[in-house]
Amino acid sequence: MSGDAVRSGPDVVKTRADAPAGFFGFEAAGLAWLGSAGAVRVAAVLDHDRNHIRLERIVTAPATHAAAEWFGRDLARMHAAGAAGFGAPPEGWDGPGWIGRQRQDFGSYDSWGAFYAELRVLPFARAAQDLGTLPATGAAAVDRACERLAAGDFDDDRPPERIHGDLWAGNVLYDATGAVLIDPAAHGGSGRTDLAMLALFGTEHLGRVQAAYAEAARLPADWLELTGLHQLHPLLVHAVSHGPSYGAEAARIAQRY
Repeated sequence: MSGDAVRSGPDVVKTRADAPAGFFGFEAAGLAWLGSAGAVRVAAVLDHDRNHIRLERIVTAPATHAAAEWFGRDLARMHAAGAAGFGAPPEGWDGPGWIGRQRQDFGSYDSWGAFYAELRVLPFARAAQDLGTLPATGAAAVDRACERLAAGDFDDDRPPERIHGDLWAGNVLYDATGAVLIDPAAHGGSGRTDLAMLALFGTEHLGRVQAAYAEAARLPADWLELTGLHQLHPLLVHAVSHGPSYGAEAARIAQRY
């Protein structure tokens, strides 16, 4: 969900003249934290300051079936590296986070549902409603879904996982060696949130990624049934930044839960 200016050359430089303090530092911290799991490769950060981040350039190549399956298995291993709590920031990071240009906060929850409702879904639902991109009936449906989330109706026994947090196809690159992650909104959450983002916007060989992940992570047979719930956050982020069609889709999904 990046909206930053990008200059390509031997390296890739992202710039933002009005970047808030910590904006690119958070991206660097997230990449380091995800990379420390020793699972999915992340783009190397060469340097950064308040207004820019410089990354290694990834020479992209089409994803093969085998690379997509390896990505699914490695993503499960990255998630399994864990986090300090649901909503926890990357290790060593002290400050807010961002998804694209939208700020989002951190916390430390024992319950995934309470974290997801309070720090991911409701803040963007309120913002979208204020902008007029989420109708009142849709906001009411989101509120009812969040009541169930906060009550723990959708929690399971999986511990906090180390997730990318903005895993749409544009943030998964493939080169000759396999998948490489860029531009995270990393935090402690549910691995299914990353899978839901991949499904929402599509990615190469999605079915192979999902099947390999589900086997490696030992997901239950019905795991796909909650995909829409995990898509509420990115849809509401897009309702704030891209308009009412995303708010309408978020409302439709919220009514199911």
